[in-house]
Amino acid sequence: MKQITVVGSGVMGKGIAYSCAVSGFKVVLNDLNDDILAKAKKEIDELLDSSFRGGFLKEENYENAKMNLLVDSNLEVAAKEADLVIEAVLEKIELKIDVFQKLDRMCKPETVLATNTSTMSPTEIGAQTSRPDKVVAMHFFNPVHKMKLIEVVRGLETSDETVEFVKGVAASLRKEAVEVNEFPGFVTSRMNCLIGNEAMNMLMEGVASAKDIDKAMKLGLNHPMGPLELADLVGLDTRLRNMEYLYATLGEKYRPCPLLVNYVKAGRLGKKSGKGLYDYT
Repeated sequence: MKQITVVGSGVMGKGIAYSCAVSGFKVVLNDLNDDILAKAKKEIDELLDSSFRGGFLKEENYENAKMNLLVDSNLEVAAKEADLVIEAVLEKIELKIDVFQKLDRMCKPETVLATNTSTMSPTEIGAQTSRPDKVVAMHFFNPVHKMKLIEVVRGLETSDETVEFVKGVAASLRKEAVEVNEFPGFVTSRMNCLIGNEAMNMLMEGVASAKDIDKAMKLGLNHPMGPLELADLVGLDTRLRNMEYLYATLGEKYRPCPLLVNYVKAGRLGKKSGKGLYDYT
């Protein structure tokens, strides 16, 4: 495999592009326009520089990553030579399907198309293409360059060859893969959304402060990050979209906490907006 294309330069797209580039792959990062991509490229370069200065990257890996990472706002140009495309756009099924239908027309017949969705159906997405056997979910975790896991989620038509191919990519990125049969929320998002939503309910009910809820989970249950801190990192708007999808597919226990709904309405989206369940200003 020579080239990986990443579609979407948000938090996850930038992290995936960085991880692929430092692992020796040619990477083309795509988004809607050149301004968005220039900002994303600058942030990836800053992470490369700090990783090199901190001794986390060898000079050879650092130099190769700088050369290997390209950006292009033209999706067809970015994807036409790709052996693997990883989609990392917003968690909206209509948007993902639109991207996959375009990629299906633009990419080589043998190209594998992967979605970084944390909850949605690779079967539904793959069914809108002419290559459902080559459509799979590769669920990365934030921050991508630190987190070791990739959930490889098999759709109904996903072939064994496709699953083994993306497991091989995961190994090349020095990450561990777990294979999951498709079900809403997979393994981690289904558990994580439930825990985070209950933490928000406890905050809303006045059971404890956000800081103490998170501290209890970290020190009492050995979680590396509290559920409210994590929700702010992921983005409360993203978390709400995930909860709404799980509520629609799995039922009442995933009803979004009213506090989450109100915070998103108020524009309190977490770290990226400066204020969420915590104040970062």
